[in-house]
Amino acid sequence: MQKSMLIERLDALENKFRDIEVEMAAPGAWDNRERYGKLTQEHSELQKIVEVYQNYKDATQSIEENQLLLEEEDDAELRELAKEEITELKETIGDLEQQLQFLLLPKDPNDKRDVILEIRAGTGGDEAALFCSELFRMYVRYSEKMSWKVDILSSSPTGLGGYKEVIAQVTGKDVYSRLKFESGVHRVQRVPATETQGRVHTSAVTVAVLPEAEEVDVKIDNNDLKIDVYRSSGPGGQSVNTTDSAVRITHLPTGLVVICQDEKSQHKNKAKALKVLRSRLYEQELARVQAAESALRRSQVGSGDRSEKIRTYNFPQNRVSDHRISLTVYKLDQVVGGSLEHVLDPLLTAMQAEALQAANQV
Repeated sequence: MQKSMLIERLDALENKFRDIEVEMAAPGAWDNRERYGKLTQEHSELQKIVEVYQNYKDATQSIEENQLLLEEEDDAELRELAKEEITELKETIGDLEQQLQFLLLPKDPNDKRDVILEIRAGTGGDEAALFCSELFRMYVRYSEKMSWKVDILSSSPTGLGGYKEVIAQVTGKDVYSRLKFESGVHRVQRVPATETQGRVHTSAVTVAVLPEAEEVDVKIDNNDLKIDVYRSSGPGGQSVNTTDSAVRITHLPTGLVVICQDEKSQHKNKAKALKVLRSRLYEQELARVQAAESALRRSQVGSGDRSEKIRTYNFPQNRVSDHRISLTVYKLDQVVGGSLEHVLDPLLTAMQAEALQAANQV
């Protein structure tokens, strides 16, 4: 973005920020709660931009003052100090300009949404199921650090403490913005507990992170649904419920199938299944739109495709490698223990850098 265009846009946003502050402080502003809520959200979104822009303007003014000092001052020592300060201020301005360009990048409209997190064991049998369980615990521990809430919607446990599949709702502040790049194939390399020869095995688990959809986002026609109820089952197929509380919903137009059996109430299982179905349909529509706009979407780190191998967890070397940004950290124990920021923060930084590069090429 050219500097003149950047300044023009920032001036407009600063004026808008000041207008919002005036409206929020006006008598009776609280009377319209819906309007006040929107103003508060918009004020919060603009505040960081305005603060950085003010620092940018202060630094620019300081350079002008020092330039004037150089023109009018005869004292050699003062002139030298002014030159040094100008050099430092120019570096500061460069950093602030980059911050402002990042802050002005288009926001993903789904970033503030909660998510439906789906984790499924892939190749590797029991070992994949165990790693599926470990990945789920990793996300739960990270969620605890972020003060998010995790609610299991559906699960298929195995007899060894693993999961064939676990689906959960994760709610909290900016959940999707932090987890959206987790979709894909997660590969694990380690010696299974059942391996007598000490050989390293490779297994895989698939993760999908879906922005949670509301009813206003996706309208589902009841005539498009085939709903079956049956008795829920546990590991090995044994019945764990004496009533027909498990629910399987088939969306006839797309063939999507959602099963939920964790609750004892058929009504609760149906509600949870519909929540998952709605988010899957929403994701399909997002994928369709994104494919149509693929030529304009160059800010994505990886494709987000669930078939794409995105990360490898190598236990013998205590190593985690993210293949999308050539990242390797030797902190596997910390990452699976919930310190996912060791991987997520570099990913988000890379996403911002690619988005900024794409914006500057337009």
